[in-house]
Amino acid sequence: MNMNTQQRTNTLQHSGVNEAEVSKLFRNTYSLLAMTLTFSALVAFGSMTLNLPHPGIIIMLAGFYGLLFLTTKLRNSVWGLVSTFAFTGFLGYTLGPILNMYLSLPNGGSLVTLALGMTALVFFSLSAYAILTRKDFSFLSGFIMAGFVVLLCAVVASFFIQISGLQMAISAGFVLFSSAVILYQTSAIIHGGEDNYIMATITLFVSIYNLFLSLLQLLGIFGGDD
Repeated sequence: MNMNTQQRTNTLQHSGVNEAEVSKLFRNTYSLLAMTLTFSALVAFGSMTLNLPHPGIIIMLAGFYGLLFLTTKLRNSVWGLVSTFAFTGFLGYTLGPILNMYLSLPNGGSLVTLALGMTALVFFSLSAYAILTRKDFSFLSGFIMAGFVVLLCAVVASFFIQISGLQMAISAGFVLFSSAVILYQTSAIIHGGEDNYIMATITLFVSIYNLFLSLLQLLGIFGGDD
């Protein structure tokens, strides 16, 4: 009887520690995510105000993957935070010229506002669903990997061939892909698949960034943006 009682006590204590660790990881992740989103928005606003040009696909990819690699390497040190803000700030800079392009349209302001609202709604809805149901979405890993490969091939193909509806299909694909990543990453935090708040923040940030741009592009297509 004493043995069973001790086992139950140990189980409850272990569960309590896990819950505390998960709660701390959530707090750190969402605090850092809020700060990086704010910082990125400020950089984007500055980029728009100064009317800075887009760096181009080559520089953007080099900056994206270079800073992502650096952040991954530094994720367990305080320099990882510096790299995280550099990464998200860079994406904010690249977002500025894109927003200026859409805002130059007759209904550009409405498109950007609607895309922002839809992005927030999708992110908070998916996050809340994963947190409240505590479902394990690790089964999405295969879909995410396959989706990444398919989307990468489609994006590369779009540079060389012009197919009617391809851009719309790519944008729709990124909406689904980003949504799946949000569910997967949130679930990973809950179930112990992710224990580093910097990497969790980066994953969620990129998902939100891609989700916003994809929704904006879809709204632009349906709103008459060719």
